[in-house]
Amino acid sequence: MSFVIVTDTSSNLPTPYLKEHGVEVIPFTYHINGQEYACMDTESFDGPAYYGILRSGTRITTSQIPPQRFVDHIRPMLENGENVLFVSMSSGISGSYASSKIAANQLQEEFPERKILTVDTYSASLAEGIAVMRAVECREKGMTIDETYTLLRALRHRIAQIFTVGDLRYLKRTGRLSNLEAAVGTVLQIKPLLKGDPEGKIVCFAKVRGRQRAIEEMAKRYEALVVSPETQTVCISHADCEADAQILASMLRRSKPPKDILIVDYEPVTGSHVGPGALALFFLSDDNVRNI
Repeated sequence: MSFVIVTDTSSNLPTPYLKEHGVEVIPFTYHINGQEYACMDTESFDGPAYYGILRSGTRITTSQIPPQRFVDHIRPMLENGENVLFVSMSSGISGSYASSKIAANQLQEEFPERKILTVDTYSASLAEGIAVMRAVECREKGMTIDETYTLLRALRHRIAQIFTVGDLRYLKRTGRLSNLEAAVGTVLQIKPLLKGDPEGKIVCFAKVRGRQRAIEEMAKRYEALVVSPETQTVCISHADCEADAQILASMLRRSKPPKDILIVDYEPVTGSHVGPGALALFFLSDDNVRNI
């Protein structure tokens, strides 16, 4: 039996892909000068303009997805007789997964004959997107919702998330960085290398001198940790630094070429937390990658 795949806008996948594969999306929202916005179309998102607003010093705030928004989006699918698999942003950096569980429990009481399964990916941006893409592959192969759910819960431990930022103040301000004492600011051009830990939190694991060195270290980590790159779509997100994203992609192609490389602008909600200049790399490794 088929099922509906639902994710949130943090998964950062291109709108044409979502439409082609029938993936439903629930939005995070952000606020600029008191006005609420949601980015439901990556094709129309103007990354340079948005990150220019951040660079100007304008404060952008974000909101997690409340339970009622999940209910409003998912109830029509259940009424239509569908089962629902929700692929969520990490509970380690957002309360939205908890909201999805509240909504799922409520809806399960209303629709006891339907299945509503939620997956905490321990990831964000295109790391979450990798899980969504795998869910699509599972469904296209005819796997059940239960089989897909089990596979994604195992896969989440294999998703490597490595990134650097232009300015740590964005992560500090929003509390997204778990080990502040391990991180260094912009003094002497020291750049942090960050990752997702086993609980889906963001931690600093290394510090290097200069932006170019940071990009090189990301590529070295990929070379050391990637598993079967020829079968993978490796993903890169950037916050208005596409030239750096292309440099990183070239390094990956020279070392262990993947099947494909997907490069996107960070969507605005996650992007407001990592800040302009953030550059992130996502790929599949082995089960221990989050501990390395």
